[in-house]
Parts: sequence; C-alpha cells; structure tokens
Amino acid sequence: MSRPLRADARRNRARLLEVADQVFVEQGVGASTEEVARAAGVGIGTVFRHFPTKQALLAAVLAARLERLATEAEALAAEPDAGAALDRLIRLVVGNAAAKNAYADALGGDIPGLRDGVGARLRDALAALLERAKAAGAVRAELRAADLTALLVGASRAVEHAADAAARERVLRVVLAGLRPEATD
Repeated sequence: MSRPLRADARRNRARLLEVADQVFVEQGVGASTEEVARAAGVGIGTVFRHFPTKQALLAAVLAARLERLATEAEALAAEPDAGAALDRLIRLVVGNAAAKNAYADALGGDIPGLRDGVGARLRDALAALLERAKAAGAVRAELRAADLTALLVGASRAVEHAADAAARERVLRVVLAGLRPEATD
C-alpha cells in the first residue's frame, strides 16, 4: 500500500504534469523526459520518482486532461441554456482532440480511466446535457448519447485532417448543424 504524497510532492507532481503537457503539445509526444525535466527546472530523477516510465508520464498527462474535461463537462451540464452548453462542450472536446489523440496513439489506444472513472463522468455529463438539449428542442429528438459519442470521435479525427483553423471551423459547423432538429413544413 502506497502512502499519500506530501503536499510539496503533490505540487511537484502537478507542476510536472502541467509542464509535460505543454512540452508534448509544443514538441509532440516524442519529446523526451529530459526535455520535460529541463522545462520544469528539475532533474530527470525527479521526473522518474513520480513517473517511472515515459509511458506512465504520458498516461498521467492524458488522465489529467480527461479530468479537466470531465469537470468542464459537468459544469456545462448544469448551464441554463442546454443547446449552447452542448455546442460549447462539442467545441471543447473537438478542440482538444488532437492532443488527446496523440497521447492515446502513443499509449497504443489504452486510455486510462476511459471505461470507468473519468470516462463514466464524461459519459454521464454528456448524456445529461444531451437529454436537456433534446428537451429544449435544441437537438434532434432521435439522437442518443452513443450517437453523439460516435460523432465526437469522428469529428475529432476529421479536424486533424483540416488544412487550417478555417477548415476546422467549417467541419465543426457542419457537425453542429447536423445535430439540429430538422425543419418541419
């Protein structure tokens, strides 16, 4: 059984995760742990004391990203305008997808906590927000949470292939428009 980390060790770990995320976003997930240590202003031993392997560091960075996303999704699920909140959540998920996908690809598709834990929180918040948006008439009534998840996965990969920010925005607008209720005559 491992002991809880001291307050200073928790702060150091959190700082390492923050810096590692910045380094990996800027340089790609191929950046070395030495580069992370240098950017954090610590020795490589400090990095390895918290994360015994680079894979462990990548997994921890991805888990921290997913935790932040789950917290934001839960906050959005409580917003009064469910349609606008769902749009913001979709933009948030798709906007952060390139980095998340790079981490997941580097980890061989094994995303820690996605089946339970943080994944369950994300799915619950998404489902709650979707149901509220449907009740408000902001999205198609036949849409299910699994459908929306599939669209998010597809849109997340699609924007990686967009040539620039304008192209990414066009793709996202098409996805968002497709969620809207069909016009009735």
